[in-house]
Amino acid sequence: MAGRVATSFVGTSARRWDKPGGAGPVTEADLAVNDMLKSVLLLSRPGYGWLSEESEDGAERLDQERVFIVDPIDGTRSFTEGANTWAHAIAVAERGRITAAVVYLPLLDLLYTAALGGGAHLNGAPIRASAVADFGQACILAAKPVMAGTAWRSGACPAFKPAYRPSLAYRLGLVGQAKFDAMLTLRPSWEWDIAAGALIVAEAGGTITDQRGAPLRFNGADPRLDGVVAGGQAIHAALIDALV
Repeated sequence: MAGRVATSFVGTSARRWDKPGGAGPVTEADLAVNDMLKSVLLLSRPGYGWLSEESEDGAERLDQERVFIVDPIDGTRSFTEGANTWAHAIAVAERGRITAAVVYLPLLDLLYTAALGGGAHLNGAPIRASAVADFGQACILAAKPVMAGTAWRSGACPAFKPAYRPSLAYRLGLVGQAKFDAMLTLRPSWEWDIAAGALIVAEAGGTITDQRGAPLRFNGADPRLDGVVAGGQAIHAALIDALV
């Protein structure tokens, strides 16, 4: 349903404006998907809280045991450019832990799903994170700022092959299916960009933490995480050891 709402708009011509404080672009499609999801999900689960990129936040979610964490369109810039790598990301957090997750890319027909203790799947088929351990063999999703030597204990970025995808949720799905060995971002990361993909990586047998190796907790009063490092268990450990 979210895909049908989003694709009813043409990304390159959808009304677009910039959020205050340099928070990035938003379009009429983002808001339409957000409104639809909020109506449908909270109607089916009226006792749940709500945290979404496109809804005004409030403290009431902090008192609720279960909370939907949603990014209606992750990769809005890609959407406005007419690209196909934007995603819908929906997760349920229970007492700070993600228990169910969906990442859907309608234009690529990719549906990543995960349930706590139930494994991770892509279009219904089980997926498994990478077993690569060495940087020399690794292809890692990372933006250019990650390559700066100041981020690494040795003073230089390890010799992995870098790649990039604009949607953080999609990056995490790709790590879960071992299309890439890991992903990392060292910037503060909004929970709605990470929550769904975090469970997909973990249920695919990978590891996901903040940039200092600490477990991720969700539905925080400040819904930002201290960067994110995700990958197969071996390469994740190597990344955490190598980062400052």
